[in-house]
Amino acid sequence: MAILSLLLIFLIIIWIEVPALVRKKMWRELIVFSILLLIGMMLSIPQALGIHVPSPDDLVAVIFKPFSEWLKQ
Repeated sequence: MAILSLLLIFLIIIWIEVPALVRKKMWRELIVFSILLLIGMMLSIPQALGIHVPSPDDLVAVIFKPFSEWLKQ
């Protein structure tokens, strides 16, 4: 049920936003909107299923931890 609710919400967002972007021929904005919406769907559906989704902060910490350790020296 949660998955269907999420999909319905995403469809409503698409239904509201996409026609105006197409009508105004805002192709770059449409591409960015689509990518961000897809990322949002990819993160929210596993959470709705109860699957642990790691925080983006974890990735940032892994990337910058060596640099911060180097600065501490």
